[in-house]
Amino acid sequence: MYKGKKIGVVVPAYEEEGFVGGVIETVPSFVDRVYVIDDGSTDGTWREIREAARRENDAHTRAMTSGGTAVFERPVVPLRNEKNRGVGGSIKHGYARALQDDIDVVAVMNGDGQMDPAILDRIVDPVVEGRADFAKGNRLLFREFREGMSRWRFFGNSILTLLTKVASGYWKTMDPQNGYTAISAETLETIEYERLYEDYGFCNDMLIALNVRGMRVADVAMPARYGDERSTIVYSRFVPRLSKLLAHRFLWRLKVKYLVFDFHPFVLLYGLGALASALGLAALAQSARSARRDGAFDRLLASLSLFFGGAAMLVAAMTVDMRENEHLEEQIHE
Repeated sequence: MYKGKKIGVVVPAYEEEGFVGGVIETVPSFVDRVYVIDDGSTDGTWREIREAARRENDAHTRAMTSGGTAVFERPVVPLRNEKNRGVGGSIKHGYARALQDDIDVVAVMNGDGQMDPAILDRIVDPVVEGRADFAKGNRLLFREFREGMSRWRFFGNSILTLLTKVASGYWKTMDPQNGYTAISAETLETIEYERLYEDYGFCNDMLIALNVRGMRVADVAMPARYGDERSTIVYSRFVPRLSKLLAHRFLWRLKVKYLVFDFHPFVLLYGLGALASALGLAALAQSARSARRDGAFDRLLASLSLFFGGAAMLVAAMTVDMRENEHLEEQIHE
């Protein structure tokens, strides 16, 4: 128990032989149960998970024999997906088991060892203390915290941060790819997590689902931590695919939150702004093709006016969206 709450940790692992065992062994002692999911790995990940789980559970049993107390007899639960589901699918698997065990707050620590177990308390505290429904790490807030991040990774993360701000409505929240998270059991059940995207866009999709339900999010500053692990993300495919997902989910958020659950006229600004910008771009292209014809200059001015008018409406809509959601966000620096 931690501050009166049962804490669970989900550890998704795919091809993490040589790393996942260390993650299991370093989970803080205040955690009541650890759910380690092998996502159909082809290396020795599953064997390493079972061996580490056996060692930790045997040590726990010896401690109980000596007079210790605990919520669960065997705190480490090895799980395996029959086929590869993606990191989101593995996290869902762990969430389901945690809810079955009546865990109060569920954290996620990836099996690659990039998430420092020493700061798990900082990740779970906002949720445990009732200040937030969901908390996540943020490696981008301070320059010294992102020193371990390559320029390419930082650039990609910055682009996805901007796109996710627009899609999710959490305009202060950064580093959406950061999977070091904590969420309350009540929030999990409210947002229908089973429907979320199952691949590497899971974290981004989670934020969108949280916003639709008006959940409070805490962004916790933390340093980037990288070692010898190898990422399985192919960014040339990942970024376009995730961008498409964010566009689709952005439209879903506007529809559900501002048309179904409630009505807000700024949605019309988004629609009119997007339409005007698109028409302006099309008119600009047409003007360029007919630059030598009579009236080309007038058409160019009209096209520019239409485009910039649409852009202004989009900015206005984003500003209203930001104000509507600012009370749902908190940045934690220390």
